[in-house]
Amino acid sequence: MANVSIGINEFRGRRRLIEYAEKDRLRHMYMVGKTGVGKSTIFQNMCLQDIQSGHGVCFIDPHGDSIDWLLEHIPQNRLQDVILFDPSDKDFPFGLNLLEAHDEFEKDFLVNECIQIFYKLFDPEKTGLIGPQFEHWLRNAALTVMAGPEGGSILEIPKLFVDPAFEKTKRSHLTDPLVIDFWTKQMAKTSGFHKSEMLNYFMSKFGPFINSPLMRNIMGHRINSFEFDELMDKKSILLVNLSKGKIGEMNAHMLGLILISRLQAAVMKRADRGASARTPFYLYVDEFQNFITDTFASLLSESRKYGLGMHLANQYLSQLPDTIRDSLFGNVGTLLAFEVGIEDARILAREFAPITERDFIGLPRFNFYIKLMIDGKTSEAFSGITLPPEEISKDSSTKAKVTTLNRLAYGWPRLLVEKSLARQLHS
Repeated sequence: MANVSIGINEFRGRRRLIEYAEKDRLRHMYMVGKTGVGKSTIFQNMCLQDIQSGHGVCFIDPHGDSIDWLLEHIPQNRLQDVILFDPSDKDFPFGLNLLEAHDEFEKDFLVNECIQIFYKLFDPEKTGLIGPQFEHWLRNAALTVMAGPEGGSILEIPKLFVDPAFEKTKRSHLTDPLVIDFWTKQMAKTSGFHKSEMLNYFMSKFGPFINSPLMRNIMGHRINSFEFDELMDKKSILLVNLSKGKIGEMNAHMLGLILISRLQAAVMKRADRGASARTPFYLYVDEFQNFITDTFASLLSESRKYGLGMHLANQYLSQLPDTIRDSLFGNVGTLLAFEVGIEDARILAREFAPITERDFIGLPRFNFYIKLMIDGKTSEAFSGITLPPEEISKDSSTKAKVTTLNRLAYGWPRLLVEKSLARQLHS
């Protein structure tokens, strides 16, 4: 099994590589530090080593720079393994449908994730903007849209309440008595005025995605361009460019949330397999707090058993909900910290003793402290320096090759997508 190098440790004049063993990586890695200190460099170097070793990886980048760097370093023998999901490529959009389910377990999980995503985007503090009534309607509407052999997408949910023919068609496939009762007993007795109010309430949440051609062409597909269980089994390389500058912050968050939800569903389905059939797969996510729901805490504790090793990074501990922060410190085997602010230094000093608060404040760029998982046990804290990234060849054309291959294999021409969605959403 190949180790990956994280950085260099200098101690008493000796320089040693900080190596991270494959068997320890399924206990996950968490990295925190201010912007520009070297977090992306570590993830890029580690991910490239995984790619060179033939592993399967997913790198979710909210900035785009790391994806561009990785693309220019993909070995020629792995070009066919790369899936580049770049939502800003409007001419050949991929399909990303949260509600495509293949069994009842997946259906229930994805519907619950759909609800959590709307909380995350529109009511993260649970103030009541997304309340029990919205949740009730959304759950029943999502289950209705998913009914039948064709399935459905999130963007078709509002159509249920304005298109009687579409509602009737979808209801004809329902078998769940509770969902049937929602339409026959609750909605049938709701006045036209209250239905209109409810539609406005719904549209205010779906509108940002339905009215955006970029998001509509991605989220309106009923079939996904790729499935995570296949990616993990085939050791594929999924590079996700969620550059907020290109697609907008809310769009980036929505797509990231859908991706992580679908990954969770695929990972949990591995419970039915023997340990030898769970091919290791490595996930890298920067600014991960933007792409997770409350159920992510369970993934941190369960996923190592199913062959998923996570590498997570963000800038401040205060960006994390308490449940996620507690789960990180309780379940993550390797902790790494660059320069942080005073409040974070106070918390980290307790985790990294004998490293003090002062040690974390004013750390030089590319310098860090790490508690490394070694043979199943977390080490005492020690210092390290990041490895410099490889230079990009001036005549490299890997990105262009990957883009062309992916457009042919996973994308659909924009005009065809728009014609199909016009019939699907408005007929």
